[in-house]
Order: sequence, then C-alpha cells, then structure tokens
Amino acid sequence: MSVMLHCFKRLLLPLCVLVAFVLQPAEGRAQQPDNNIDTNFYMAIDAANYDSLLNNFYMQQFRRSAQRHQNRRASLMYADFDNIPDSVFVRRLQSLHTVVPLTYNSEVRAYIKVYVRIMSHRLDAMLSLSEYYFPMFEETLDRYKVPEELKYLTIVESALNPQATSRAGAAGLWQFIYGTGKHYELEISSLVDERRDPYKSTVAAARYLRTLYDMYGDWQLAMAAYNCGPGNVNKAIARSGGKHTFWGIYPYLPRETRGYIPKYIGATYIMNYYHEHGLVAGHYDIPVRTDTVHLHRDIHLGVVERFTGIPREQLRQLNPQFRTDVVPASSRTYALCLPAGKTSLFLANEDTICKVSKDTISKNAVVPLSSGTIVYHKVRKGETFNSVAKKYGVSPSNLRRWNGKGRKSTLKVGQRLKVYLPASVAKEEEEPAAKDTTTVVDSLTMAADSTGNNEVKATQTKPAQTKASQPKTQQAVYHTVKKGEHLSMIAKKYGTTPQKLMKLNNLKSDVIRVGQKLRVK
Repeated sequence: MSVMLHCFKRLLLPLCVLVAFVLQPAEGRAQQPDNNIDTNFYMAIDAANYDSLLNNFYMQQFRRSAQRHQNRRASLMYADFDNIPDSVFVRRLQSLHTVVPLTYNSEVRAYIKVYVRIMSHRLDAMLSLSEYYFPMFEETLDRYKVPEELKYLTIVESALNPQATSRAGAAGLWQFIYGTGKHYELEISSLVDERRDPYKSTVAAARYLRTLYDMYGDWQLAMAAYNCGPGNVNKAIARSGGKHTFWGIYPYLPRETRGYIPKYIGATYIMNYYHEHGLVAGHYDIPVRTDTVHLHRDIHLGVVERFTGIPREQLRQLNPQFRTDVVPASSRTYALCLPAGKTSLFLANEDTICKVSKDTISKNAVVPLSSGTIVYHKVRKGETFNSVAKKYGVSPSNLRRWNGKGRKSTLKVGQRLKVYLPASVAKEEEEPAAKDTTTVVDSLTMAADSTGNNEVKATQTKPAQTKASQPKTQQAVYHTVKKGEHLSMIAKKYGTTPQKLMKLNNLKSDVIRVGQKLRVK
C-alpha cells in the first residue's frame, strides 16, 4: 500500500501541470507557440534576400572584406547556440527598452538562431548599409510619430536591399505592392519606380504604419496588418472572439504573418547583440555622406559617369528608383543622389551633361521598359544571360538588374527570369500575323494580379472581322500633352474620364509626359 501511495505522489505533480496547461486560456498559451518552425524554409527565403544584397556595387568592390570577417569563432558560437539559456535572451531583449513589446518565446528563439547563422556571412553588408539608411529611417519615422525601432522591419522585408523584389511583386526597402504604393503617391511607371526610392518609400511606410496604428492602437497589430493587410487582421480578431493583441489572434493569422513579428524581434536582437555570438563586423566603403541635385532636363547616367568619374553602378545604387539609365526630368523635377564630394563637379558640368545626354538618348533610341509587359523565361541547358537577352531584344545588363544578379552570376537550368519586353517588341507581338488570315492572335492577354504586375498568359485566338462586317468607326482625335497638364485635366477638356483615357491609350498608370500624344476620342 505504501509503495502505491508513493507512486501516486510522484505522478500527482506532472498530472497537475498537464491539467493546468489544458485549462489555461488560449491567449496565455499563445505566448509560447510550439510550431516546430521549419528553419530551413525560412533560411532559404532570408538567404536569398541577403545573397541578392551581396551582389550590389559596394559588396562586389569590397568582397575581400566579407571573406576576411567570416571567422571561425562565429561558427563555433552557432554550434553552441542551443546551450544558451532562455533567461539570457529575455534579459537582453528587456534591456532594449522599446515601445514595441519584444516578446520572447520558442519561435522568437528559432528566428534568432536563423539570424545568427545568416549574419555570420553577411554582417558586413548589413551594418555598413545600416550606417547609410538608418539615420534617414529614424528621422522620418520620428516625424510621423512611429517608433524608431521599426527601422528593423526593413531587415525582415528586404535585407536593406532597395532593389529587392518579392515573388508577389512587392518592391523596395519597405516592400510595397503596386496598389499600396500608388495609394501613398509613389510614382510607378515604365521609367521610374519610387517604391525603390529610399526616402520616398520610407515616408510612405511611416504614413502607412501610423495609419495602421491609429486603427488598432497596438504596434504589433499594426505591423501584422502591414504584412498581410488590415482585412486579414480584422478577420483574425473576429475569429478569436474579439482579442486585440498579436498573440491573442496568432492562431488565426496567415502562416507568413504568424512568423512576421518573431522575425522582427529576431532581427532587432541580432542587430544589437551580434557581438555576443562571436560575429565581427567589417566595413564597406559606402558614401554615407551624399547630396542631391534637382534636375529639370533629361540626363543619362552614362554621361554623368563620363563627366564626373562616378561609376555608373554606383549611380544606380544611389538612385535605385530609376528603372533605366535615363532620368526623365523633362516631364517633372527629379532629385539625383550623388556622393557629397562630387556635387560641385556635376553642377559645373550640368549644361554639358544635359546636352550630351539628349544626343545620347536620341542616338541610342532608348526604349522605356513597358510597365505592363512582363514575361518570365525558364532557363534551358546551355543558355546564358547574353543568349536570353538577345532572344528578347533587351540588354544583358538590364536582364541581370531586373533579376537582382551581379556580373559574375550564372544561370541554372529551370530558373525563371523576369523580362520586361521593350515597347517595340510588344507592339510587334500585338499585331496580326497577316491581314488576310482568318484569326487574329492576341498574344499579350494580360492577367493583372493584386500587386499590379502583369504576366503574359497563354495565347488566345478570336475571329477576325471581314471588311463587310466591320463597323464604321469615327475618326480618332489626339491631344499632345503640354507642360503642367495631367490626365484629369485633359479628360475634363474632352468630356471624358481619366479611366477611359487610360483604357483608350493602354496606359497602366496615370503618369503622362510632356509631348506625349494621347488619343482622346
């Protein structure tokens, strides 16, 4: 009997703990999610962003620095990671004193481990770029009353790479999709994509985050809505029974968003405590001090390189919002970012640069990228960037840039490449193969997704109309855009709407240029 009583006492305590856990409210249990994160899956996503970052101009120039600082101590500390007690991470996160709660749980720990591994090879790039971007992020976020620590969202979103583009079409440091970018007045056209403009996209992100906080009164919920949209957060709140905390609605959020806040906390931790894990930062010679000049005439970056000595790749890196080497400043004023020491040299040669740029653009017949004509090419055996570029009539350098690849990058069989068809190519493909054929090939039927990108779908055919059956059409009326005019003004002048003008002229946005010929009837 005494033996049985002794055994019962030994089993009583674990049984009570189990019952207490089962009866614990769901909100309390959500603080410790046990999801067994597939770290390899998230590692692949993050590593792709960071590897793309390492292909930029500065990283290529100073790659030896990166190799020098990949030290053995970091890999030893990573192997030792599992021996660090939770109390150490809790204490370090609490000492940061941020407005956004830095909750610690098993999922946050898993992401910290992911970042320790990623950062062991890419810390130089991250810290050097943070010196360049973070002061501007902090000033802008503070102006819109957004906590400065939300600057670490850019590490989660883009790895501080302004050229980052997601598979869903989100672009830039803050990863705006097309619709949200347009809503916050970012220009997205065939020549300019201000989602990639570091300053303007940060202003838009600060405004958006502030709006989301005003909706929920909670920064973690605002960040979750930034990732998956307010609609998904509202549905999660309703399904949770009206809970208004991230961990309270955690089980009802999309999978990616469930990991979004833990990733943010992991990024915040590693950017402040990397040295505690044996990581040693090097330095890339990025021109932290820059200045801007305001342009009122078109210029070509190749001409700027010729007269100032600034490498074209560096100009592209400092001005990622321009989708080609042409800055179309004749239609509106644009700011060009230059290293601070080169501003006076540019201004001294500005007239010459603009004159030579005009001739260069004319001679090269620069064709703007078509904002609506994107195709995806699947790489076959033996293909190179040069052969694929030749097939589509584009330059190899543009093909590399669209896909975030450096000069030394190679292609893999089965890889998908994004290609922007030049307007001339798109026009040829849209025209009928022959006037007397019985069908007209509509090979550029577009499927617009939620991000504003268009992808070429399968070829469709439709019967061609004979001359006898063709309806009589009224004579087309055209309007040449003058300085100061915008689409709404022109639509009002001709008694129509901007939407009809966009459809009539096959425009993907309401951006128009001086001298552009628009069909109005």
